[in-house]
Amino acid sequence: MKATRKVSIESMLAYRKFLKSDLWEEWRQIETDQRKGIPPPPAQKPYPQDAKLVALISPKNLTVGNMPLIEAIRRRRSHRKFAAGSLTLEELSFLLWATQGVSMTAPPAISESSSAPHVTVALRTVPSAGARHPFETYLLVNRVDGLEPGLYRYLPLENKLCFLRTDKELTERVHEACYEQYVRDSAITFIWTAIPYRTEWRYSILSPKSIAQDSGHLCQNLYLACETIGCGTCAIGAYDQEKMDIVLMVDGEEEFAIYAATVGKINSKVS
Repeated sequence: MKATRKVSIESMLAYRKFLKSDLWEEWRQIETDQRKGIPPPPAQKPYPQDAKLVALISPKNLTVGNMPLIEAIRRRRSHRKFAAGSLTLEELSFLLWATQGVSMTAPPAISESSSAPHVTVALRTVPSAGARHPFETYLLVNRVDGLEPGLYRYLPLENKLCFLRTDKELTERVHEACYEQYVRDSAITFIWTAIPYRTEWRYSILSPKSIAQDSGHLCQNLYLACETIGCGTCAIGAYDQEKMDIVLMVDGEEEFAIYAATVGKINSKVS
């Protein structure tokens, strides 16, 4: 028992190191890939040329989400039960834009060296360390008007959805991967993956902390955006890593699931 407790404490202290900001001096001495002048990885995962794409509503044409911010913050709660209603494509477009959408493009703010490539940066609606945005957004769609149920991936640079696949067991497989938490009755389940190298290209050993911080930014935006359109959400951090990665068909090393959240319509009788 004492040995087990010692291992547990040692592991906990080791993991805490990821949360501390005591590696900056060490990072300044590292020849990161950015400092080597290696081009940055793509800001968006490629998709097949023959992929089925679904155009989303342009951010400039959105008419939903007009609740005052102070009211959205006041109402913010986790909702674990959902009404049976569907979301509209405009509501889904708004949630995607609010969490990972492009707000503008700009030249990089900081150059790590004169040899580092200067690549135009797509600024998003959420902050990210060095504007690296290491996430991909996958959607399990159960009930969205006009959308075939199935698995999709958001393409923020084009503001489109890429249809991946559908099958009868998909919802149940995601539900099981989330330890049977809330997925089955949700209208949509957001599943975010991390592609660590996007952040590692610049931040190397500092990346785990930055990626963890960045994931919180996007999920909080989802909470607030949901409140403004009469939806609820519940973040899911407890999931079976291997099962989720298999469902998403990612390799579990260069890309892996890092966060999830269920979304659905709510009413006064559902919480």
